[in-house]
Amino acid sequence: MHTLFRGGRVFTATGSSPTDDAVLVRDGVIVAVGPESDLVRQAPAHETVDLDGGLLIPGVTDAHIHPVQAGLEHAKCDLSEIYGLEAYTAAIAAYADRCDKEWIDGGGWDMAAFPGGLPHRSQLDFLDRPAYLIQRDHHAAWVNTRALELAGITRDTPDPADGRIERDADGTPSGVLHEGAMDLVGLLTPRPTADDLDAALLTAQRHLFSLGITGWQDAIVGSYAGSDDQLPTYLSAAKAGRLKARVVGALWWDRAQGAEQIESLIERRAMADGLDRFSAGAVKIMQDGIAENFTAAVIEPYCRCGGTGLSYIDPTALRGYVAELDRHGFQVHFHAIGERAVREALDSFEGTSPANRHHIAHLQIIEPSDVPRFAALGVTANLQPLWATHHAQMDELTLPFLGEERSAWQYPFASLLSHGTRLCAGSDWPVSSADPIQGMHVAVNRTEPGGSVHADYPTAQTPFLPGERIDLATVMTAYTAGSAWINRSPAGTIEPGRPADLVVLDRDPFALPAPEIWTTQVRLTFVDGEPVYQR
Repeated sequence: MHTLFRGGRVFTATGSSPTDDAVLVRDGVIVAVGPESDLVRQAPAHETVDLDGGLLIPGVTDAHIHPVQAGLEHAKCDLSEIYGLEAYTAAIAAYADRCDKEWIDGGGWDMAAFPGGLPHRSQLDFLDRPAYLIQRDHHAAWVNTRALELAGITRDTPDPADGRIERDADGTPSGVLHEGAMDLVGLLTPRPTADDLDAALLTAQRHLFSLGITGWQDAIVGSYAGSDDQLPTYLSAAKAGRLKARVVGALWWDRAQGAEQIESLIERRAMADGLDRFSAGAVKIMQDGIAENFTAAVIEPYCRCGGTGLSYIDPTALRGYVAELDRHGFQVHFHAIGERAVREALDSFEGTSPANRHHIAHLQIIEPSDVPRFAALGVTANLQPLWATHHAQMDELTLPFLGEERSAWQYPFASLLSHGTRLCAGSDWPVSSADPIQGMHVAVNRTEPGGSVHADYPTAQTPFLPGERIDLATVMTAYTAGSAWINRSPAGTIEPGRPADLVVLDRDPFALPAPEIWTTQVRLTFVDGEPVYQR
């Protein structure tokens, strides 16, 4: 039986604007796109999906996301939807009252809610148990005195090479562990069971379907910051048919090792061979941290505090590692926030094959002379648009330390596009909302979407570097065709022969004033022509 999608407009992600066409699907595959009258003649007997004046788009692929971690955190002490010390401590106390776990763990707190971006152990010492709460960006953890004691962390404990123990004036650990220092406590927390991990994945999948996301690249498949390896979870779900989305796992590059780990990565990739919904042909390299805790790798020192951040992997060694990964056919997926890390990533791609579809995520700061290098090297820019606004973390913890010139280099979406750079897009959920419509709103407006936790911030509706806006068709294509291309997914566009991974929006955002794009919601999501979400 055929299914006809009609009654609205269609964004195919193959052109610049929506069309008034209808779409015909049979056996999970798009068979025709064109005028409704032509498709009715082609398939007189059909079922109908009424778009009701909304917009039909391809299923979204999120090119940088952490669904299993998000699902786990949803089941723990989740602070991601609230803001401020008072709200955090109330939520933590309520969670402690209703659970009898050995540890209080979870996360989602915002650095901007604390003076200097730093909470303190004493603010968690009302608890009768150790606490380990990951910061929203997942680059720091807030712990209490009991947790520090269990880990044996004292004023004499040295900082790890890839992290920092925040300290009081007398050298006593203050209760914030940055980057690699997170593992000093994180690895002591109770480990999730296989059933916990599977439930987390399925919880995340349901949530992502509700947002029109039908595929993704999990940006860390491995053990990192106290989390467990998710590869067995994906393999099990894919083999059992529980994984419906189209997923690529980016295997974690252990920065404590070198090229000797490549053989293991090849073996891990092979474990997913032959699976329909999951592959593991990418490797994730985190080259630096984040600007707010001064671990992002920058060229000139940070204002006020000095220092140039951390390059987690020696740039010379990095070039050799990336060259070898490229020779073995891996796609390399970089985390790079600071302009030095971006440059080091681009340098490592010199001489690699564009056929491997390498990409760099986040790209908060790019020195202008490096912008043209993306297209020249065939490297895709992996955008997380939601971050490109005025909000407390940006205005209070980032801009003052970057300085005026470097602040103007942030999230240069339009500049990348003007040089012919291929774009894909993602959310970094649970770091920020997984909702791609909210990300599209920011890319177009460079302002906070309504309803966000930062929407009422005084400058939230002042466009952030408005010259770097991009149009809705461009960013919607990045989230659909662009990210599907990165994942080598057969979906991502609405064309005959493509899988019917389709999303019905409740309105046409192209017909809305730009400041109202965020009001658009998903009404229906289909994978292979089968409904997986209905509002």
